[in-house]
Amino acid sequence: MKKDIFDLTGRVALITGASRGIGESIARLLAAYGARVIVSSRKIDGCEAVAQSIRDDGGDAVAMACHVGEMAQIENIFEQISEKYGRLDILVNNAAANPYFGHILDTDLAAFDKTVDVNIRGYFFMSTAAGKMMKEQGGGVILNTASINGISPGMGQGIYSITKAAVISMTKSFAKECGPLNIRVNALLPGLTETKFASALTGNEKILKTALMQIPLGRTAQPDEMAGTVLYLVSDASSYTTGTTVVVDGGFLS
Repeated sequence: MKKDIFDLTGRVALITGASRGIGESIARLLAAYGARVIVSSRKIDGCEAVAQSIRDDGGDAVAMACHVGEMAQIENIFEQISEKYGRLDILVNNAAANPYFGHILDTDLAAFDKTVDVNIRGYFFMSTAAGKMMKEQGGGVILNTASINGISPGMGQGIYSITKAAVISMTKSFAKECGPLNIRVNALLPGLTETKFASALTGNEKILKTALMQIPLGRTAQPDEMAGTVLYLVSDASSYTTGTTVVVDGGFLS
């Protein structure tokens, strides 16, 4: 066994939703371990700022915009990756949508469609595009950011929770069918994390207080606390791990 089983030197890694929050932390850590990182989200400016910061720290990073809810943009980014690198070793599906917070009965069609288009359709077709590249090159790794809401639905987060449950099932389905192709597929299930995405929860004192009472560690997570699990799951350290979900929630589900 090689000494550094976390080494990602030379591997090409695409991280969506990487202009901030958990995605940014993942991009920075994978670059620190040698990956050639593609920082992606809807807006190129935010991606470029993160990529430049990684380069300033000595890492290898480029920015590529992609709205994973738009099929044409998914096709476009994989064309760019093919032209620039000719391969993709790691895909981290991290971009997500959660436009509605309220009672499930009041969910409107626009919120439903946006959440499903990004969290289910986007993850699915990003994974199929990546999987086809990985099949041709002899293997690769896909990591999906799901949520503990996929196991225990959050109040006021009905459609989001439903899509994250679908991501867990999607992870297992891809793992089962792609294992023979030497493509591993796993999922990270974050708990309550201090991000702009989760600000509807962390920014509400009453909701936050109630949530913290259910977390044994008694605090929210920082984005950096999710990245280490992702490093494990995309590296050779987890070479016999596929189709699994890793919960990182401070003990909430225990």
